[in-house]
Amino acid sequence: MAIFLTEASKVIVQGMTGSEGQKHTTRMLASGTAVVGGVNPRKAGTSVDFTVGEGTTSVPVFGTVAEAVEATGADVSVIFVPPAHTKAAVLEAVDAGVPLVVIITEGVPVDDTAEFFTAAQSKGVRLIGPNCPGLISPGKSNVGIIPADITGPGKIGLVSKSGTLTYQMMYELRDFGFSTAIGIGGDPIIGTTHIDALAAFEADPETAAIVMIGEIGGDAEERAAAFIKENVTKPVVGYVAGFTAPEGKTMGHAGAIVSGSSGTAQAKQEALEAAGVRVGKTPSETAELMRQILSA
Repeated sequence: MAIFLTEASKVIVQGMTGSEGQKHTTRMLASGTAVVGGVNPRKAGTSVDFTVGEGTTSVPVFGTVAEAVEATGADVSVIFVPPAHTKAAVLEAVDAGVPLVVIITEGVPVDDTAEFFTAAQSKGVRLIGPNCPGLISPGKSNVGIIPADITGPGKIGLVSKSGTLTYQMMYELRDFGFSTAIGIGGDPIIGTTHIDALAAFEADPETAAIVMIGEIGGDAEERAAAFIKENVTKPVVGYVAGFTAPEGKTMGHAGAIVSGSSGTAQAKQEALEAAGVRVGKTPSETAELMRQILSA
C-alpha cells in the first residue's frame, strides 16, 4: 500500500516541454511512473520522445488539462512552470477536477497560493506544495524531483518539509524501505500538511511507523504533535531542522522564521516529545531511533 500515489496513478505534466519538465519527466518515466501526457497550449497535438533505458517513450502533448484528463483518464498533475504562471496552471488543474496536484515550483507568491488553495479545497482537490520535491511510493510511482534509486518499498512513511532531508532520511533507512515519502514544502501556505500525511499513514495498513521532519517557524509541528497524541497509534520519530538558526532570520524556506519564543526548534521538540514522539538531534540520530523501533 501507499498514500496518495500508487502504481495505478496516471500522471500528466504541466510544463513537460520545458527544460526542467523534460528532465524530470525522463526521471519519472525511468522510475516506472505512468506519465500519460503533457500540457502546453502552443504545442498541442505534438508529442515528446523520452529516452528510457534502452528504449524510447513517446508522450502526447495536449492543449489544456481538461483535454489531457478526457483523453487519458489522468488523476495526478505535476507542475513545472515558472512562479508567475503557477497560479493559472494550478487553477486549470483544479477546474479540470484532477484529484491530486503536485506543485514543484519555488517562489510562488503567497497571495497566489492562498487563492488556488481555497479553490482546491472547494473542489475537493488535494494539493502538495508549492516549493516541494513531490512524493514517491517506491517501486510504484514517483511524481516530482525525488531521486528514485535511493531506496525501495517498505513499511516506513515519511513526511518532510525539507527536500534534501527527505532524500537523506530515505538513504539512511534504505535497508527498511518506504511505503510513501512525501515532501510537503516549507512555504507559509502549503496544500498538504504534516497532519494530512500523518492521518493517511495511520490509515494505511502497510505503513508500520512514521518519520516526521519539520523545521523552525510557524506552529505546524506543534499542531502535528497534538494530532499525534490524540489520533496516531503507530510509532513516530521526528527531527526539527534549525536548532542553530538565529532568531528573526529566514532560513531557506519562506516559512522558516522564528519570532521570539514562537516557532523555535526547542519548542517544537518539546511538543513532539510530550506527544510520545522520539526526536533526534540530527537526521542520522533520527534514523537510528527508527531503526531501533523496527528492529525491536
